[in-house]
Amino acid sequence: MVRYPIFVGQFLYKIKSKSMKYSPFNLDIQNNNTDSRIVAALERISQAFRIMLWNQSKELSLTPIQIQTLIFLLNHTEDKRTVTYLAREFNITKATVSDTIKTLTQKELITKEFHPEDTRSYTIHLTSKGSDIAEQTSLFTKELFVPLIKLNDTEKEDFLLNLINIIHHLQKSGIINLQRMCFTCVHYRPNHPKGEHFCNLLNLKLDTNELRIDCPEHEEKPG
Repeated sequence: MVRYPIFVGQFLYKIKSKSMKYSPFNLDIQNNNTDSRIVAALERISQAFRIMLWNQSKELSLTPIQIQTLIFLLNHTEDKRTVTYLAREFNITKATVSDTIKTLTQKELITKEFHPEDTRSYTIHLTSKGSDIAEQTSLFTKELFVPLIKLNDTEKEDFLLNLINIIHHLQKSGIINLQRMCFTCVHYRPNHPKGEHFCNLLNLKLDTNELRIDCPEHEEKPG
């Protein structure tokens, strides 16, 4: 049995009883608490995302948000290719999105289609050059697949479900705004008689590996 110093034991007790009021970056806490190590590990992964995205952006003389915008435009429908939607998607201001759009337009990577009823509003489209760059840069996460392919199917399903639950909690807490995953969709029914996960739109039971992070048919659940 591992015995910890008294002060560490006191910290661990307070962590469990006071909903994590101590930093997971405090090594006395982190090294003796699994939850804290998971949070620290997620922070390292987020750092890796930033580094991979930044390295990709430097190669093309683009900023990370410009690359993220191009990738988003490549993979989403016209109704989502607006300044308002992009601001919600990336949790940034409309002014920042407008500056990004202005630069990408100058670089001839996108075009604007203005709405006839309201010339202040427009839909954003990729140019041929923009599509090529979006395709190229969308592979910036390829190194993450190396450890993932080593997991078996059950490990992957458990990992996916845990990540979805974390994302869902972050949205309910107001930390992130917009999610197009099953748990936030009006069509999703948990603990349905036909299965733990059920889609009313498809009228189909969903296995864990079929749960979506970004669904094109997503309709946000009210409230």
